[in-house]
Amino acid sequence: MKIRPLADRVVIKRAEVEEKTASGIILAGAAKEQPQIAEVIEVGPGGIVDGKEIKMELKKGDKVIYSKYAGTEVKVEGEEYIIIKEADILAVLE
Repeated sequence: MKIRPLADRVVIKRAEVEEKTASGIILAGAAKEQPQIAEVIEVGPGGIVDGKEIKMELKKGDKVIYSKYAGTEVKVEGEEYIIIKEADILAVLE
């Protein structure tokens, strides 16, 4: 099953969480901080928002930094994704 986002939305997959701190301490479940770095899986077609045409700047495969509490988490076929508006993506990592 493939997720196809609508309008100015983007499907991202969160980066893996580090199991160990820089000093070598192994982290248990709740102690792990969720990263705000993700990979773009799919990009919507853009559209019209408030009467203005929105052109998508992101593309599949981009590594991005996104707002901490933005988007909706979904689970499809055992994989976890976040569906987020392009405006909630803060930067592209190059």
